Amino acid sequence: RLAHLGLAARFPISSVVAESLRQRGLGAGASHRVRRLHRGHDDLELALAEVVGMPRALLFSAGYLANLAIVSVLASRSSDVFADRLNHASLNDAMLLSRARCRRYAHCDLTALESLLARSMAADKIVVTDAVFSMDGNIAPLPGIAQLCERYGAWLVIDDAHGFGVLGASGGGALSHFGLDSPHIAYVGTLGKAAGAAGAFVAGSEQLVELLIQRARTYIYTTASPPHLAAGVLKSIEIMRSEPWRRQRLAALAERLYGKLKLRKWCLLASQTAIQPLIVGENSE
Repeated sequence: RLAHLGLAARFPISSVVAESLRQRGLGAGASHRVRRLHRGHDDLELALAEVVGMPRALLFSAGYLANLAIVSVLASRSSDVFADRLNHASLNDAMLLSRARCRRYAHCDLTALESLLARSMAADKIVVTDAVFSMDGNIAPLPGIAQLCERYGAWLVIDDAHGFGVLGASGGGALSHFGLDSPHIAYVGTLGKAAGAAGAFVAGSEQLVELLIQRARTYIYTTASPPHLAAGVLKSIEIMRSEPWRRQRLAALAERLYGKLKLRKWCLLASQTAIQPLIVGENSE
């Protein structure tokens, strides 16, 4: 199942969700700004920021909405956005909706990215990339990308849908995995994979989160995620951090599959993560 750590069906989580439903009801009842009345959302944002090692985090109803928000807020018509060719569709759509000039570079090619950055005359530059690529399972060379962003004064937007909860110490994700820290990183994590729930968050500096609260249309003009979901994710994070064997078991299963699956015609691509791409070939296969 896509809930990488097997948390989606855990009884302690479902029990917490049931109790939250009993106390607070089914829905948030309003948009994100109004729903701040629900303490559980604030508690979850604090916990998420701590897990990924960022000053603040902001909840969104879905990862798609989080990516649309961060790119459209950071970029404008006069900006240049640089994107890996194998990025998730939500990042591609976010670039188009931002109306910025979009430049796509060859997959994980730092030389190609630097060439584009060096030629850019835009005042605002934004590099967007998946951390773990959802179809290939490989990890972006984030340390090298971050260095280029520092050198050329660019924002770095990281979509860590498949890394959050799996990579790094205590499941802190790609930033923890590589030891990255910068006020010009916008980190997007989703809660429907390792956390076994739904929704997403953007983590970053105090200023970045305040900017999103004031300007992100997918945050302002949509109904907030329900309180019981926040309660469930809080419990998921607690289990995630206290039971490292779950991440170890996931890595062992991926290693076992890659090492023992004997294929005559098809093949597995090399992957450092739980996403193991099986190359079949043409549609007829």
